[in-house]
Parts: sequence; C-alpha cells; structure tokens
Amino acid sequence: MTATASDARRQQEALGEQGHPHRWRILAVLASVAFMAQLDLFIVNIAVPAIGRSFGGASLPGLSWVLNAYAIVFAALLVPAGRLADHFGRRRFLLAGVAIFALASAACAMSPSLGVLVAARAVQAVGAALIVPTSLGLLYPSFPRRQYATVVGIWAGVAAVAGSSGPPVGGLLAGFDWRWIFVINVPIGAATLIAGWRLLPEVRAAKGARLPDGLSAALLLAAVTLLILATVQGPVWGWADPRTDGLLAAALIAIGLTVARTLRHPNALIEKALFRSRPFTFASIALFLFFIGFAIFLLTMALFLQGQWHYSAVRAGLAIMPGPATAAVFAVSAGRISRRFGPVWPAVTGTSLMAVSAACWIISTSGHPFYATAILPGMLVAGASAGLTQAPLFAAAGTLPPERATTGSAVLNMARQVGSAVGVAVVVVILGPAARHTVTDFHRAWGAEVAAGVLAALAAAAAGRRRRRRAG
Repeated sequence: MTATASDARRQQEALGEQGHPHRWRILAVLASVAFMAQLDLFIVNIAVPAIGRSFGGASLPGLSWVLNAYAIVFAALLVPAGRLADHFGRRRFLLAGVAIFALASAACAMSPSLGVLVAARAVQAVGAALIVPTSLGLLYPSFPRRQYATVVGIWAGVAAVAGSSGPPVGGLLAGFDWRWIFVINVPIGAATLIAGWRLLPEVRAAKGARLPDGLSAALLLAAVTLLILATVQGPVWGWADPRTDGLLAAALIAIGLTVARTLRHPNALIEKALFRSRPFTFASIALFLFFIGFAIFLLTMALFLQGQWHYSAVRAGLAIMPGPATAAVFAVSAGRISRRFGPVWPAVTGTSLMAVSAACWIISTSGHPFYATAILPGMLVAGASAGLTQAPLFAAAGTLPPERATTGSAVLNMARQVGSAVGVAVVVVILGPAARHTVTDFHRAWGAEVAAGVLAALAAAAAGRRRRRRAG
C-alpha cells in the first residue's frame, strides 16, 4: 500500500460512520462550485448568434471556438489537475480554481473582440479543471460510505441540471446582453470562495508521496489537445487537408504513447488500476458517447429555434426550460432510483431516452413553429434522459479506492468534455459554415444524436452484463 493510500484510508476510518460534522454544508459548497463550472460549458450555446452579431457577423466555425476553447482546455487539464490536487491538497486546488474561474469570467464579460473572448474562455477552463474533480474528491472523505450513492447522486444531479440549464439561463441573460452570462459568475465565485475557505477540509497525499510521472502527463495533454483540435478543425480545413491528417496522425501517436506509458510506468498520471473496475471503464465510455449527443442536442436546438423559427434568445431559452426542469425532477431522485434498481437500469434508460428525444424532433419538426407538438414532447424526454443518466455514471468513481476518487472523477469528466467537443464538431460538420440552414440539416444532426444515444446505451448495458457474469 502506498503512502497516499494509507493516508486516505486513515482519514476515512477517522470519520467513522458519521462523516464530517459539517458534511451537508460541505456538499452545498461543492455542488455550487461544480454547478458553476459545468453550467459554463453549455450556457454560451444559446448566445452564439448574439456573440456573432456583436463581433461583426463571425462565422459558425469561428464562433465554435468560444465553445471549443473551453472544452479543449477543460478536458486536457482535468486529470493532471486531479492528480496534483491529490498530492498538494484538494481544498487548495479547488479554491484556486474558483478564483481563476471568477477572474476569467470577468475578462470574458469585458472582451473587446472574439479573439480575446476565446482566450479568456481558455483561462476560465483552467479554473474549471481545478474545480470539478476536486469537488467530487472532497465529497467522498466527508461522508461515510453508506451515503455515497445519495451524495454522488446529488452531485451528479446538480451537474445534470447545470448542463441542461445552460441554454435557458443563457437565453434569459442574453436577452439583456450576452456579457451577463459571464458577469453572473463573479458574485457566485466570490461567495463560494468565502464559504469554501471556512468549511472545506484539506485532503492530500502523505508526506513524501511521489508526484505523478511527468512524461505521462505531457503525453496525455498532447493526446487530448491534438485529438480535439483535429476534430474541431477538420470541418474547417477539410478532412482530406494535410493539416487535418497531420493532427490526427499526431493524436493517434500521442494516444498510443500515453497508453503504453500508463501500462508500464508504476506512477503514471492515469493509473492502470483505475480500469480494473469494469463499471468505471464502461461508465467512461458511456459518458463520452452520451455527451456527444448531449452537445449536439443543446447546440442544434439553440440554432434551430433562433435560425429556423426566428425565436429571440430569451424565447429560445424559455422554450428549452422544460428540459432542465424535468432533469431536476429525476436528478433529485437519482440516488433513490439507483438504490432501488441498481446503477445500470437508469443509465441504460437515460441514454436510450436521448435517442428517443432526437427521433421525436426528426419526425415532428418542420419550418413551421408548432412548439407544443414538435419540440415540447422531445424536450421533456431529453430532460428525463439527462436526469437519469449522469448520476449512475459519475457514481462509478465510488467503485474506486478513496485515494483514487479525484483521479477517477477527473477521467470521467475528461470523457464528458472530450465527448462534448466532438459533439460540437459534429454539428459544425453537418450544418457547415453557411449562414442559413435547412430543416433537413437539423434532422441530420439529430440523427447523429440518435446514434450517440444508442451507442451510449449499449456501453451502459455492457457494464451490467459483465457484472452479472462475474456474479454468476
């Protein structure tokens, strides 16, 4: 047993069956900061048309970098941030992340050009990468194991509501000015910084523990960055362009070297022991596929309502609101549902409902705005999908030893963010750079969402089949 493992287990044993005396306040702080970081991945989607008008009618490929810069940096830094937080202190890294996130949000709000906005979004993602894995990593030591399903269900439910709430919240704020979607983070960040400083315990590796392998960290950073960069630039440059081919080749080489280093080095950044947990492995795959579809849903719905039906940003946000409301209903009950049916059934049902919601829009939408029959039923199904899916998949980090909870959370969130970036790229590929799109174009995008939902459901079901085989 390593020093890190011994330290984490001693802390867990010291808490006994009661957990930290302020554990529910700690949960409130951690859920709040996770909500803030997750919300900003999708809150910008609804404001993309308004941002384009503000910066001289920028093209969709150019504007997509407001989304992609956040997704790329967030995904690339999640695992290194999680491992370093385990070593130097989870509380310290989380509070630093909140401060960076709030300051970068202020810079986004004051951006004089699209380039400055994209750069500020990249810095904002650095803060988010420090926040998200450490929030779950601090949650586990604060609660006794018997409450893990409940508290992780709440944490993941908050993440589900944050993702689904992005468009409606963004639409309401963009109705005044799109810059308000960033201004709102500043007071929230300041409040959670003060509360976190007072309440959160510090959890870190034992003195003398080794830092994670630097080469494996560099290889992972290169692999994630090159893969997402190739994915988002491929539609712009063309898939036959030598630049795209070069990025894809470099990404594949970096991925291969990362896997080799993980398998061979005893202190690799991503420890191979993580993937001895089959539920964790399949949850990572399912989250990647689910969030490809989820990103397609949020971006295409924002573009469809405003581009095809000519809704204002505020009206489009309100039209999407039933989705987050339904997600919240299911998210609140996520822990109880998982305890009653196990984690596999709600994950399979939730991912399948994503495919059902997109199929509803393919069948019912046209150029004529019939919201109640064409959009609303699918929106309610999409909300149920988000509320059911995320809690059981993120709870897979709870199958790992306590000292690996932060790294496991980082890997799961990396899968989520890479999937989100791929989903945005899929939308750009299907819709193209044209200013106007046909209803058929959006139907093709929703067809890709159907495929993502079906594949995610198969990955979630595979975890259940493997588990039953082992039990048998």
